[in-house]
Amino acid sequence: MARARKTITPDPYAKPIAKPLPPSKSLPGKLKQFQAPTRADFDLVSPYGAAGDQPKAIEELTEGFKNGEQFQTLLGVTGSGKTFTMANVIKNVGKPTLILTHNKTLAAQLYQEFKSFFPNNAVEYFVSYYDYFQPEAYIPHTDTFIEKDASINDEIDKLRLRATANLLTRRDVIIVASVSCIYGLGSPSEYFDLMVRIRRGDIYDRDKILRDLVHIQYSRNDFSLDRGTFRVRGDVIEVHPSYDEDGLRIELFGDEVDRLCRFNIVTGEVIKEVEELTIAPAKHFVTKEENRAGMLQRIQMELTERLAELDKEGKVLESARLSSRTRYDMEMLRETGMCNGIENYSRIIEDRAPGTRPFTLIDYFGDDWLLMIDESHVSIPQVGGMAEGDKSRKTTLVQYGFRLPCALDNRPMNFAEFEYMYPKQVLFVSATPGDYELKKTSGVVTEQINRPTGLLDPKIELFPIQGQMDVLLYRIEEVVKNGDRVLVTTLTKKMAQDLTEFFIEAGIRAKYLHSDIKTLERHELIRGLRSGEFDVLVGINLLREGLDLPEVSMVAILDADKEGFLRNYRSLIQTMGRASRNVNGTVLLFADNMTESLQKAIDETNRRRGLQEEFNKEHGITPKSVTRKIEEDLRIVDPLGDIGEDNEIDDSDTSSWSEATGSSDDSSEDFTPGIRPMEPLQPSRYRRENARKRATSSNRHPGAESDGIPSPLRGSRMTGDKLADLEKQMKEAAARLDFEEAARLRDIIRSMKA
Repeated sequence: MARARKTITPDPYAKPIAKPLPPSKSLPGKLKQFQAPTRADFDLVSPYGAAGDQPKAIEELTEGFKNGEQFQTLLGVTGSGKTFTMANVIKNVGKPTLILTHNKTLAAQLYQEFKSFFPNNAVEYFVSYYDYFQPEAYIPHTDTFIEKDASINDEIDKLRLRATANLLTRRDVIIVASVSCIYGLGSPSEYFDLMVRIRRGDIYDRDKILRDLVHIQYSRNDFSLDRGTFRVRGDVIEVHPSYDEDGLRIELFGDEVDRLCRFNIVTGEVIKEVEELTIAPAKHFVTKEENRAGMLQRIQMELTERLAELDKEGKVLESARLSSRTRYDMEMLRETGMCNGIENYSRIIEDRAPGTRPFTLIDYFGDDWLLMIDESHVSIPQVGGMAEGDKSRKTTLVQYGFRLPCALDNRPMNFAEFEYMYPKQVLFVSATPGDYELKKTSGVVTEQINRPTGLLDPKIELFPIQGQMDVLLYRIEEVVKNGDRVLVTTLTKKMAQDLTEFFIEAGIRAKYLHSDIKTLERHELIRGLRSGEFDVLVGINLLREGLDLPEVSMVAILDADKEGFLRNYRSLIQTMGRASRNVNGTVLLFADNMTESLQKAIDETNRRRGLQEEFNKEHGITPKSVTRKIEEDLRIVDPLGDIGEDNEIDDSDTSSWSEATGSSDDSSEDFTPGIRPMEPLQPSRYRRENARKRATSSNRHPGAESDGIPSPLRGSRMTGDKLADLEKQMKEAAARLDFEEAARLRDIIRSMKA
């Protein structure tokens, strides 16, 4: 009997909703130049001048841009003062500048540095304004819909609004941004057109001013002048812009503007009288009221078309779901002008063609600007990876009837679109430029090898893997005697933990750092290393971009001959660079084979060291270690200054809470296949005897003992007051832009509630 044949039909949900457009056709619309392309006057203030290779790098980069070169690369070693070089190039080029980096922490650090370099210019901070964000998503195989959930940081929202307002009204603007700058932001043309402009002596109807303020999302509050509100007292209108700390006062005499001034929100004291005021919208997503009817009509048209498609395919549930959800949103838009998830209708609101991308921060710059990409070897790949993840999630929502197809056009730029928006001048900045940057500049880079401090790249010593623990223990003892610290990098979490236990048994004060460690606890570990609470920090993808540890004089890289992400050329160079801020900097490489990446990293480090020695000899420079206060590096500096006092949880309550609640079970994470286990993992007899003596010594550091779970934080003793206090501290930390502290408090709250 013949077996019945089974016909497998393609998944009806797998077909593409829309075809991607090429970058030249996906532009959201032609924008005008909001400011005349005149030279921006940047006032660079610094107590020191250019030194080391900085003068040569500044001159080369400036001349390159003046000669019409679109792409340039600054290859600056760790500690060479790349930020100061970038500041000088900005001053010399004289254009609005976007500095793109790959995370909030580095963005905040760069913001603070550029703010100090350009105190008389508009230096702004533009990152994601979410303290917490859970995107809308649907999981088909479990039939689970996840509602959007987000917590917006008001202070960051204010900084973002201030950034765009300044971009449209002045030229001397520097914006330090994360990858958030490639996400949708609302039309700059509408944002610009909706600005309320008032000049002293002109005739204005008071009620028209009030209506204009309401149209740009300001609300009236005659009792409390909060951000994004206004109040009216007779012929006096006071506005608190959503992007400013000061208030704006408009005094009318009849219908004539009699006086305009900025005033202190708290005291009411007049700060400055002005001749003209410009009030930007309170939100980036604003629409003119007369466009609302057309917007609803376009949503209805797309809904009708999509429902017809779903009905034709026999998707009854998806059709009913989409109809009810979209009609509810339309009713909310009709009555209030807002709805939950309004950004999913951005293409319809802005009347863009299907497939076009939304407006982004980059569109606010116009045609004449300068782009600098910091740590470009990381930032460029990150930009390239944003669009695909977003597309996958949105496609599922559209296919299963949760959103209209227009939601797919509320997306970040894809990489081709990002490249299409490059200005005439682009600078890549990195200690290890990637292949993309080198291709763009045909392999030509401007090198900044010699440091103002005269410090050299670290010495490199190569050892076989056999007997590596004896070598490492001996060298750690030498470094610790000199009062310095040590970093050790491994390949897996289990190896890091096992090695830390081995060091502790040998009497060495050590701790490990990897991705299971809570965010703020990582900062605390680094603080402990720098302050001498322990001497050795063991990690995995440790200590690369942006980490400044002047006390570290030795970096040990285990299994250095294992080619891969953690041991490629750029990773090795970045890790070695952690020892370059100490005059005794040394790198120990443990390997049995000389890989291409290893050889290349050794050759490059030796080449740089040779150039630095020659430069120091020629200029009579004696290298000396960097000295820096510990407190300066261990928290994100609030770009707004001191918003509030730090609120710290009592140490007696939380000294071990992170360890008590953190995941410590790595049984499922064994050695990576093909990775040689570290042998020998037991110390020699000489080492064991010394370890025993140290273990019985009264000087043994208490940090080597195992920590217990703090009883004051056990669930049975938690109170509602404590939870409320922690939540308050978390919000205050987020307001200060101290994200590590906020994340740590969030983790504690979640553990307590569980």
